[in-house]
Amino acid sequence: MEARIIRQRFLDFFAGRGHAVVPSASLVPLNDPSVLFTTAGMQPLVPYLMGESHPSGSRRIVDSQKCVRTNDIEEVGDNTHLTFFEMLGNWSLGDYFKKEAINWSFEFLTSKEEGLGLDPKRLYVTVFEGDENAPRDTEAYEIWKEIFEREGLDPDRRIFFMDADSNWWSPGDNGPCGPDSEMFYDVSGTLTEGLTKEEFIAADDRQDVVEIWNDVFMEYEKKDGKVIGKLASQNVDTGSGLERVTGILQGVDNVFETDLFAPILAHIRRNAKKHNTASERIIADHMRAAVFLIGDGVTPGNTDQGYVLRRLLRRAIRHANTLGLPAGTLAELAPIVAEKYGDVYPEVRDAAIAEVIADEESRFRKTLERGLRKLQKMLATNPGTITAEHAFDLYQTDGFPIEMIAEELPEGVTLDTDGFNTLLQKHQETSRAGAEQKFKGGLADASEKTTQLHTTHHILLRALQMVLGEHVKQRGSNITGERLRIDFSHGEKMTEEQKREVERIVNETIQAKLPMLKTVMPREEAETLGAEQEFGQKYPDEVSVYSIGPADATPENPKIEEAFSKEFCGGPHVANTGDILGSFHIAKEQASAAGIRRIRGVLE
Repeated sequence: MEARIIRQRFLDFFAGRGHAVVPSASLVPLNDPSVLFTTAGMQPLVPYLMGESHPSGSRRIVDSQKCVRTNDIEEVGDNTHLTFFEMLGNWSLGDYFKKEAINWSFEFLTSKEEGLGLDPKRLYVTVFEGDENAPRDTEAYEIWKEIFEREGLDPDRRIFFMDADSNWWSPGDNGPCGPDSEMFYDVSGTLTEGLTKEEFIAADDRQDVVEIWNDVFMEYEKKDGKVIGKLASQNVDTGSGLERVTGILQGVDNVFETDLFAPILAHIRRNAKKHNTASERIIADHMRAAVFLIGDGVTPGNTDQGYVLRRLLRRAIRHANTLGLPAGTLAELAPIVAEKYGDVYPEVRDAAIAEVIADEESRFRKTLERGLRKLQKMLATNPGTITAEHAFDLYQTDGFPIEMIAEELPEGVTLDTDGFNTLLQKHQETSRAGAEQKFKGGLADASEKTTQLHTTHHILLRALQMVLGEHVKQRGSNITGERLRIDFSHGEKMTEEQKREVERIVNETIQAKLPMLKTVMPREEAETLGAEQEFGQKYPDEVSVYSIGPADATPENPKIEEAFSKEFCGGPHVANTGDILGSFHIAKEQASAAGIRRIRGVLE
């Protein structure tokens, strides 16, 4: 069964049971500086698990969520570890609970008509054994017991109580949490007669049984690492990794041999001069992740999400060198990924993605040569050792990860890894502090000056479209009380005449004292009206549209069709462009990435 069919069957199965199908959220979380990426299916839904109403209006949700995790990046290349993956999930926001969730999980896994058609004799289940935070989950056990008895299988050799390390789920030290029930599948096909708990644990260690589904029963809240009580409502969060399930359904022992990776690996192997399984898999994984990250608006950089993307791309380039892949091969993988995923995630079809990859490869190959020369000079000056400061200079200035420095060192040369890690930690803390300044829509805060620059940002985007063309789209933003920054799609450096014309339009719009109005409307209506959207962002069915002008527009009659500018946005904004104090000036215009320009603007 192909991955696309598995994904669609999952969505259809739960849609048929009253679940609203919602799109995947962006890989870049909004309003959550604690993480750089969406790392789990539940992450975008935390507000609704804590009690907020979901924009869909439903208390039953189903989705396939894009996720990125890089904590196991060194393990990528084995049979299971991935950087990018999809998490299939169905959710109850204070609606159904354990009985429905468990029965539907089993039904989808085993149904030949609507589900995956797996053999019940190869299924095993774990449930929470209880501790000081919550009691033994006898309710989940009894539900599973009834299911297995109905199938003629011995529950005592199918269901196992496990401790919190195995069967308690929490997103961290704060937020919704609770016991879970995990489902495992016998991939060896030899364990159909049931197991003792000890035999099950041994089979799990051998990977003869692998986890295929997880039902989390979120009814508790954790604060500062401690469970403080129950949530206002009982929620269900289920998760099943698409790649892993696909591997099981396609009868392979690793995720890279599935149809999700087949065309990517085929292109790599056709063009490679050498064969190395680990390098081929690392390139396939990293380039798939890179395409999705760029599709969600991330560009290579030295901090935050941009640094992770740069690391993935440069790691792929190093392994491309190992295989003898010609320059440009990595960029050729972008349309292959787009062909595989574009129907579900249209953002990966953006032609600029391949350009960003090609540009980063070109830059890094030059950097690699320069960095290697610098490393040789360091060794000539300090034979026998590379100091932490030298290593960090290579990392920060030349983009050399510590592992690449280690690989390039002659035998017998020592590297101060501990000192490097200390310097890196300080650097990351500084970056994290910067991330914590981010606010919705790229705002550092909601101060009066930042709010003025935010509205100016809307005016600037429209002015750029008027001067450069309607192809101009926002590709990122960051706004503080001192300046605004906008990344936008445009392939050429702006002329001085173009910059002056953009400034003129922005300042005339400010001086016109046009009303800035917020209108809540259906997303489809806003799209029909041509409202600008943030690149890579997924929006609910009801959206807020901020429109500027015309002069006689009112909240009762916003006249959005006649507006100077209209955008999907979350605010805050001034009430009238006349509230923007000062004259707008473009302080700097430069390239940000291939096909992407960046403007820094100020109010003087």
